[in-house]
Amino acid sequence: MFDQVLQEVESQCREQRIPMLGPEKARFLGASVKKAKPSLIVECGTAIGYSGLWMLRELKSAGSGRVITIEINAERAEQARGNFERAGVADLVDSRIGDAQEILKTINEPVDFLFLDNNFDNYYPCFQVIEQQLTNPATVLADNVGIGADAMADYLGHVRTNYESETHWFDIDLPWVKKDAIEVSIYRR
Repeated sequence: MFDQVLQEVESQCREQRIPMLGPEKARFLGASVKKAKPSLIVECGTAIGYSGLWMLRELKSAGSGRVITIEINAERAEQARGNFERAGVADLVDSRIGDAQEILKTINEPVDFLFLDNNFDNYYPCFQVIEQQLTNPATVLADNVGIGADAMADYLGHVRTNYESETHWFDIDLPWVKKDAIEVSIYRR
């Protein structure tokens, strides 16, 4: 059932032009989660749950960990919740609706994996808000650093200057973009 839900969500994203990673970057995200073995992932930008499903697949397979996912669009957040339920992983997700910067202020537990996939100009403010909760070390992934580099220049400048940081480029097969990148940073105090 999980794979069927994932395929349906991917199709819906393509048909309705809902922003998503696409399978190339999603596989990389899943592998990053598998490698990090996080107890708590925080995701900024749920949309309808595509990337969340990829992360949750790894957590379920590992038998530990959970996700707090944040989406500003209530309708999309509800769709994501339904997709998580249908895929059998709803028990591993705390889905929150609202402005990521405000919701991040309410997280008072250690975060060992942060996935930024919301408005590009919001990456650095979100990072700053949650930074005190990041474990030492923590894995931080930022999507769209190819197509959104100008709008997130403050974020990219910060992580590339202060942390071990790598840009991973992908040729992707999405109707709206054919090449993009993910920035992987290892946060250390």
